[in-house]
Parts: sequence; C-alpha cells; structure tokens
Amino acid sequence: MSTLPLRWYFDFISPFAFLQWPKIRALMATDPVVPVPIVFGAVLGAIGQKGPAEIPGKRTFTYQHALWRARQRGIELRFPPAHPFNPLAALRLCIAAGSTPAAIDAIFDWIWIRGEAGDSAEALAPVAEKLGVQATALAEDATKAALRDNTASAIAAGVFGVPTLAIGDALFWGDDAHEFALAVLCDPALLDEAGMRHLAALPEGVQRR
Repeated sequence: MSTLPLRWYFDFISPFAFLQWPKIRALMATDPVVPVPIVFGAVLGAIGQKGPAEIPGKRTFTYQHALWRARQRGIELRFPPAHPFNPLAALRLCIAAGSTPAAIDAIFDWIWIRGEAGDSAEALAPVAEKLGVQATALAEDATKAALRDNTASAIAAGVFGVPTLAIGDALFWGDDAHEFALAVLCDPALLDEAGMRHLAALPEGVQRR
C-alpha cells in the first residue's frame, strides 16, 4: 500500500477515462484512491490547449484508437450519440451521488457501454433514479461548487489532461500510462533515478510563438 495520497482526475467525456476506470477499481483494492470528477474543458481553457476531439484528423484517430484499445482488452465500448458532448450533468450527478465507485460505474456504463447521451439531467434521469439522486440535486449550488473546486484543485496540481492518476505530486496522464504509474507505486525512487531527473530538467531548444 502506498504512503502517498492517490487521486484520480477524470471526466466522463473521455473514453480513455472509461478504459482506465477498471484499472483504478482494481487499484482501490490495495490502495485508497480518491476519484475526482473534473471539467476537462476548463482544464484545457486554463492551459490554452484544444482537446483531441477539436482537432480535425486527430478526432477520428482518437475515437478509433479508443475503440481499438477497448477491443484489445475485450471491453465493450459504444460511443454516445454525439461527441464531444457537454459533460456537466454527468459530473454533477457523480458528485451528487458522492463520487462513489458505484456512481462512477453507473454513469460510465450508461454513456460508454450503452452508448446513451450523458449531456443533460433529462438524458441521465434513469441513472439518477438508479442511484437514488433527485434531479434537483444536479442544480444545487453545493454540487456546482464542488465541481468547480475539484477542477480548480486539478489545475493547481498541474493536471493537463484526463484521465490523470496523481501519486503524491507526480502526475500520470492517460490510460496507457497506468503501468508506468504502478511501477512508481512499487518503487517511488524510480522518478529520482538520474535519467528521469535529467529529463525533468531538460532545456527547451525552441519555443513556438
């Protein structure tokens, strides 16, 4: 069990967050991981970057790559009716339900296994009912504030994408970085090895204006 705090920053808009979630679930069996739903779009805005679905060509590749990775792992994946979509309702539902593993399961299953819309309280009503959450809870000031606070904490921690697993101050971005994160969990000194320290201090040769 790690002595460092573990936080998993995610947004339901990301198929890669859906793909990493079973791995996070498994990790929770040995390490206390805190799931933190955040607004990916706000993170992108804070760092001045476009999301992969906003870049022609990269959008199609990203979707196909996600589907391929799911098939490689024997995971059923169906995209929702439109993507990208507004994930605020899904994120607020998660928070209103306590951000529990059961709530995360239910919302991911609805959007990425059943392929249903997750862009409004109305679309998510069956999930809310299953979780015992009143529709009005999604519009409560406390729910909205919690999501803003989660997102602000992610930006302050240096999160630049979702999903991101934070091990202490170290950030591991993406489903495909999960094995790297586990290696650091097993050997925290890995990031202090000379080669790793060299990369962290590598000078920039040029900057794009």
